[in-house]
Amino acid sequence: MTKTMAEHISVMLNESVDMLVTDTNGLYVDGTFGRGGHTRLVLDRLDQGRLLGFDKDPVAIGYGESLEQEDSRFSIVQDSFANMAEHINAVFGVDRVDGVMMDLGVSSPQIDDAERGFSFMNDGPLDMRMNPDKGLSAAQWIATVGEKDLADVMYQYGEERFSRRIAKAICEYRSHTPILTTLQLSKIVAEANPAWEKGKNPATRAFQGIRIHINNELGDLEVGLDAAAEALKVGGRLAVISFHSLEDRIVKRFMKLKAKGPELPRHLPIQNAHLDIKFKTVGKAIKPSQSEVSENVRSRSAVLRVLERVSD
Repeated sequence: MTKTMAEHISVMLNESVDMLVTDTNGLYVDGTFGRGGHTRLVLDRLDQGRLLGFDKDPVAIGYGESLEQEDSRFSIVQDSFANMAEHINAVFGVDRVDGVMMDLGVSSPQIDDAERGFSFMNDGPLDMRMNPDKGLSAAQWIATVGEKDLADVMYQYGEERFSRRIAKAICEYRSHTPILTTLQLSKIVAEANPAWEKGKNPATRAFQGIRIHINNELGDLEVGLDAAAEALKVGGRLAVISFHSLEDRIVKRFMKLKAKGPELPRHLPIQNAHLDIKFKTVGKAIKPSQSEVSENVRSRSAVLRVLERVSD
């Protein structure tokens, strides 16, 4: 392992853990272990409580296994948080926990390590997989995907408004030269992109869309949110930090539906007030302080939302 804990700054660390930990002897889940920033603070807050961490990334798992050796209250699993239910039962011997945390997106060490293929700033193999041992790499997918499907991914997951123009340029380029590195793809995207947000790299949205697709991030999020809510005890909380509008939209919609129930037509005799609501949202969405943003620019788009189970 060449990365250090100091290279990743956990966003809204105290705010999220304050919201999460309600019982120092409880059972908790960190759905996105990363480099263990949130995990370590949760453990600091616990007495006899226990914590289960998840991550797809084998490098993160290495850090998690080291922490397992340091603290017997912690266990780590290499899997998506979408599959948390089976692991909660296997590790804790119960089906319900006191809290689940999800810190979504890509960690700084993943972005900064050119070999992982997430960066459009530093050259490396075009991979983008959270777990490099599973699924297609970005290079493999780009080599065979249809132009329309490629454009749809960049538009839907990256919100790239010039996705069709960029997809056409990528497909024209690959017809004579394989696209194997991050800077190779970044250059193609930049040359095909006629306009982009001030202060952002022209490849930002295209790379985001491809990365989300390669890792099924939004599909995992939707399944994982359901799994987390089902796993909560009464009084248990789900705390989610998202970093872009697509993630936050899913989280916000999910929590609103859980807390208020589906919107019913006004003419129906049964309205939302009569539904069996088992959850409530805790406070309003929380954003990083100005001082945190000034110290860690990657926190600027973060949003923390919290859901609590109030009944069975």
